Amino acid sequence: HGAFMHDDGARTYYRKQRARDVDHNAALRQLANRLVGILHGCLARGIPYDPDTAWKDQTPAAA
Repeated sequence: HGAFMHDDGARTYYRKQRARDVDHNAALRQLANRLVGILHGCLARGIPYDPDTAWKDQTPAAA
């Protein structure tokens, strides 16, 4: 649950999965897969993890 406690984008992604009627364990697996992809991209590019960039498609756009 660590990502949920500190990362609004991850929490939003999980909640969107649950809203689609995905069960808890499957939603956690989907979140984990998404995080692995994001972190792989960070390592491949040599850039630090930035939650604002990583989850920009999961947060509402500024009005």
